[in-house]
Amino acid sequence: METSVQTSNPFFEESPLYMQYPQFDVIEIAHFKPAFERGMQDHLAEIETIASNSEAPTLENTLVQMEKSGRILNRVATVFFSMTSANTSDDLEAIRSEMAPKLSAHSDSISLNKKLFARVRTIHEQRDSLELDPESYRLIEESYKGFVRAGALLADADKEQIKAINAELATLQTQFSQNVLSEVNAAAVLVDSREELNGLSDTKIDAAAEAAKSKDMDGKYLLALLNTSQQPPLASLENRALRQRIMETSLARGSHGGEFDNTETLTRVAMLRAERAQLMGFENHAAYSLEDQTARTTAAVNAMLARLAPAAVANAKREAADMQTIIDAEGGDFQLASWDWDFYAEKVRKERYDFDASQLRPYFEIDNVLIKGVFYSAGKVFGLTFKERHDLPVYQEDVRVFEVFEEDGSTLALFLFDPYARPSKRGGAWMNAYISQSNLLNNKPVVANHQNITKPTDGAPTLMTFNEVITMFHEFGHALHGMFSNVNYPNFAGTSVPRDFVEYPSQVNEMWAVWPEILANYAVHHETGEAMPQELLDKVLATQKFNQGYATTEYLAASLLDQSWHQLKPEEVPAAADLLAFEANALESAGVALDTVPPRYRSTYFSHIIGGYSAGYYAYIWSEVLDADTVEWFKSNGGMTRKNGDHFRQTLLSRGGADDAMNLFRNFKGSDPDIQPLLVRRGLD
Repeated sequence: METSVQTSNPFFEESPLYMQYPQFDVIEIAHFKPAFERGMQDHLAEIETIASNSEAPTLENTLVQMEKSGRILNRVATVFFSMTSANTSDDLEAIRSEMAPKLSAHSDSISLNKKLFARVRTIHEQRDSLELDPESYRLIEESYKGFVRAGALLADADKEQIKAINAELATLQTQFSQNVLSEVNAAAVLVDSREELNGLSDTKIDAAAEAAKSKDMDGKYLLALLNTSQQPPLASLENRALRQRIMETSLARGSHGGEFDNTETLTRVAMLRAERAQLMGFENHAAYSLEDQTARTTAAVNAMLARLAPAAVANAKREAADMQTIIDAEGGDFQLASWDWDFYAEKVRKERYDFDASQLRPYFEIDNVLIKGVFYSAGKVFGLTFKERHDLPVYQEDVRVFEVFEEDGSTLALFLFDPYARPSKRGGAWMNAYISQSNLLNNKPVVANHQNITKPTDGAPTLMTFNEVITMFHEFGHALHGMFSNVNYPNFAGTSVPRDFVEYPSQVNEMWAVWPEILANYAVHHETGEAMPQELLDKVLATQKFNQGYATTEYLAASLLDQSWHQLKPEEVPAAADLLAFEANALESAGVALDTVPPRYRSTYFSHIIGGYSAGYYAYIWSEVLDADTVEWFKSNGGMTRKNGDHFRQTLLSRGGADDAMNLFRNFKGSDPDIQPLLVRRGLD
């Protein structure tokens, strides 16, 4: 007999809300597990019907039906995994731990289904004799490739081993990400007195006091950590001992024992991935992963990282020397350390440009940045307009919803904006789709952006850092990629492109943050409404290459760590006890081992490489080659014009994964990418 929770489960039917927007007001934690179970059951039944069809396999009766299948499972999964990232709880994490191996087994039961693969293989063999549109032809090719990469051609015994590895990996990956979130919360730095926080703004200090109070530590101050190695307060705190404590706490996460230690988890993941890659016929996991990316090979990735590292490190060393000069001039009897970098970088900036970053914050009020910056630029380039919706439910009180309109007034998408950090939210910034666009399913996109901006105390304005502003434009670039999608098949919707291509559109969108016309529109003083003085605006633009040695080196160090872990054979994976030594050796061998510049992420809190970016963190700089080249294209073709925006949208942003990624770039630009603009941008030329 079904319970009321099962019979009234909101995931069992399409949401009745506008554009199938999720029913956050009626969804309960008790709905998730039954919906997963029903979703997997129904999906397998649909797959069995497709696989057992007595008619000869065709695109329509096999691949198109597969595209239409699994709707309940898709509905619950998109909401559930959005919540475990943006607003999780112990109950949700318990469900995630339980479901991870089950979902892995479910996926394997489809991708390793012999009858289903036989039908896909037949269609693939016949593809050149069929009358197909380009997207349908690509669906056949990509579907077949997906089955093969999942192990469909392996012997039965090897398939069973693959299933076991995938199930264990699903559990370990969930455990790793849960440990990262738990440790970043547990490692928040407690400070006894307000005086120790000299240098921080009153707003930041008040927020730290509120954070401590929420933990029943009245009279103290709690500094929350972000998931990166470097922490924002280090740029302002005058107390060097406290800076050191924050940095050392940050770097130690996941590797100092205790219940959230990730050393065993990470080394086991590396071992299993290496074993699976060899079963698939590849030398290592990186080779397996990169085969499906635009880079294609480990040699190509290694060559790019090796080309960039020496110049980046040389720049970082020059920057360090400039800071040491200031330390010595002030009578500081110490050598620059990692916890000093941001603090003294600001002093160098101020000395060199008569400007420090804190001058910008009054001009970067969050609403102005969003409405008069991000949305305004989308209007200028693409003709979009936005209207806030207060009638649609949200999962957390700070989330905002906007309807997005085309120039002709028709609805393009719904956009959710979730700006603030909280203990229930994972670190970083990201975009996700609740509803992916599909002409086949008649779906319009519902997409969301998330950041981790510190929320001020009640009544105080949210004043952003310049980096947070850039991040907002960046994530909205992902949102545009999802909203502009115009494809038939869900498989190709929006950001369903190679990892080393997906960051490209978002990085391009960053250019509008500093485009003079846009910057002048949103950078207004939050109290007076006066525009940022031209002199200050000019200094913002002049400092674009400032500190690029550090920024590039910390990023490359993390990318090289990612490759080091994933280019191992099974017998080369270190024991957990040797993890830190392995990491140190990897950085030393790559020439990026600087005590003053730790990797952006150390291995034990490097969530990217446990999730979708395994062997793929290089993607940001790989994509930036395309991005920098595209920025130059815009500049040389008239800049911020609707003609340019429409061309970018039609040739690339709207196509999702419906064509080869580099073909899309060539269709847009008319030529192959040029690396020189990136080298100039990063000061590596």
